[in-house]
This record gives sequence, C-alpha cells and structure tokens, in this order.
Amino acid sequence: MQTNVWKKHTREEIKQRVFDAIDQNVNFIESDVIGIPGSRLDPRVFYQDAPFLADAPFLNALIRNPNHIGCHTLGDSEPFFAGTQAIELDTIRICAEDILNAQPGTVDGYVASGGTEANIQAAWIYRNYFQQEKGAQSNDIAVICSADNHYSAAKAANLLNLRFVRINVDDDTRNIDPQHLSSTLSHLKNDGVKHVIVIANMMTTMFGSVDHPDDYTPALKAHDMEYFIHVDGAYGGFVYPFNGEEHGLDFSHPDISSVTLDAHKMVQAPYGTGVFLIRKGYMKYVRNSEASYVKGLDATLIGSRSGANAIAIWMILSTYGKQGWTEKIQTLIERANRIARALTHHNIRFFQERGSNIITIRAEDMPIELINAFHLVPDDHDNPRWVKIVVMEHVTDDKVSRFIERLSMVVNT
Repeated sequence: MQTNVWKKHTREEIKQRVFDAIDQNVNFIESDVIGIPGSRLDPRVFYQDAPFLADAPFLNALIRNPNHIGCHTLGDSEPFFAGTQAIELDTIRICAEDILNAQPGTVDGYVASGGTEANIQAAWIYRNYFQQEKGAQSNDIAVICSADNHYSAAKAANLLNLRFVRINVDDDTRNIDPQHLSSTLSHLKNDGVKHVIVIANMMTTMFGSVDHPDDYTPALKAHDMEYFIHVDGAYGGFVYPFNGEEHGLDFSHPDISSVTLDAHKMVQAPYGTGVFLIRKGYMKYVRNSEASYVKGLDATLIGSRSGANAIAIWMILSTYGKQGWTEKIQTLIERANRIARALTHHNIRFFQERGSNIITIRAEDMPIELINAFHLVPDDHDNPRWVKIVVMEHVTDDKVSRFIERLSMVVNT
C-alpha cells in the first residue's frame, strides 16, 4: 500500500516550505541562546546577506546550519531544529512508503552521510540484536553478500568484528551461485556461526546487478540459520523501483528488514547524502543512553549531521513528483538501451540488468581509445576485466549518439 506523501510542488511552494521550516528553528542571532554547542556558519567567512539568498532555500539552510542529530522517527528530538526536522520526516516517509512500499508509520530512518554509513548502521543494529536477544558472540555472526557487493559490506564486518564471506556469482549473469552459498553456509555452521546478516543488492555499483531475497532465504532456512536481510540500494534505490520490473526488494517483502539509499548518486543531492531505513522496533538496539544531553538520545552512527542534506533530497523529489521522477528514470534507461543495442549490433559482450541504466562491457571487447575518450570506469585499475557506462542526467542523447558513432567508426576500421 503506497501513501501519497510524495507530491510535486512548484518552485514557489518548495521555497515557502523550506523558509517556513528554517524560521521555526532556533535563531542564534535574535534569540537569547547561550547553551547550544553550535551556531550558524561563521559570517566572517560565509557571506550571509547576498540578495540571491532570498531565492535560495538550500543555501539558506546551509548558512543557518541546523543540526539533525538523532533519529526523528523515534519521537523526541532536539526542539531547536523542529522546523527542518519535519522536512526530514517527510523525506523518510517518501522513501519508505512511496518508493519502498512500507505501510504508513512502520519504518524508522534518517538521512545519513551516504550508503557506506547506512550499510554499517544496518549491520551494527543486527549484530547488537543477536548479542542482546540471542546471547551471541561476535564469532557466532557472519556478514554475507555477493561477490559484486560494494566494499562497505566488508568495512562493516571489519569494524564490527564479524566474519565476512562473499558468495560467488556467475560471470555472465551475475546471479548468486546457489551451490557456493549452500557450501558456505555449511562451513559457517560447522564453525559455530548461528546468525547471518545478508546484504543484498538493488543494483551493484559496477554491474547494476540485482539480488533477490529468494536467492538467499531457501538456503538459510535449510541450514536453520537465523538471519536478517538488508538491501543495499545505494545506487539502485532511486532507479530500480521505477523501471516497471517486479523485484520484491522493498518493505512489501516480509524478509526485508532494512534498506540503504544514496541521494548523492541518481538524485544529484550534495555528496554526503544517503538514507537509512529500517522496520520499527530495531533502532533501539543502538540507542545510546550515554547521549543524555541529546533530546531523545541518539541511535545513529554519525551523530550530528546537517539538516540541509535532508532538505536537498526533499526539494529535488518534490520538484519532480513521483510521475515526473518515473519519466526521468525511464528516459535514462532508454538511453542505456540505445547503447546496449549498438553493442549487440557490433557483437561486443556486455552485461545489463533488465531495467538498468548501467552497462558493463568486457574490457577486451572495448577499444582502448573509446575507454579513454569517454572515461569508462574499470572494475580493477591494475587488471581490468570489465568497464562500465553509467547513464545519468549528464549523459544526454547527444553524448549517447557520439559514443555510438565513434564505436561504429572504430569497430569498422
């Protein structure tokens, strides 16, 4: 069941909402505030009276410097920044309910610094759950993911002192190898592992490849392993739900407990802008009672964070609305499909997940002059096996046409 939080707004409506929210926050200049360990940006360095700021709500938010410490979906938060926190709450609801099909009011979350933090946040919560509820030790818990997963999964396991295993994938289809998964789980179980944190992919960074819950759950159940499934949608979270493909990688699936999104990729928000979402009832496992000076305490990995980043996401999504965003994503996918058709015509081997705007090409099939001219990114800078094309907003129809024309010229000479 989708809600209708995500609406398209005019530029004037967006500006008014943000300025109203900023005005509801504490005013460090006009109020007798002497106890908050923070302030606006330093006016001797950051010019705050420029006329254009009257039409620049995001820049105003940066200057007013709201601190969104804490997880506001949990209830009590710092009252000094309640105005802009409300925008973050709307942003979380849009992502959880209108994009990822959560029932209203069933998901907690916050605007994080990016996908890496959000993936670590998920593993941190599930480790603590297993320790606090099941009496598990660190060596009883393993993080597993596909060979194509982002390196943040390994970083999470390393930071949390958990075992870490990558599952092999088919080199052509990028699908999880079920035999390797089963044998890995057998080995882990024989070695004392009882609890598993799965990090599944909603479009990997290199291939745009997608895992599905059923790639993991039958084997986990067969080995009687207790598990959580976290979806890393850092790249695909703002793409895959809009391409018309059935996927089950959202809160409509009972085995999905949490999801990462990254707004500084497809949404084009400033870097340092991600989203962490999790079913209600789990944030308490990382809530820090030592943060007693923070209203509502803190349950986030990052702690203090800029409210301006949440405002940026809300402004961008509100500019498009759901229908406009869907049309934008489908336009980018069709541009990727143009490239795919050209590669097929020239018998160049590549991988493209159905409904993806990422195309990953066998490096040996792609002329080096095109790799250099169009800045294709390799999977390994020292020994590349694949190079990728990512069709984002800046990859216009003209750029796609130039690539296809150059490809035809080089291949036919």
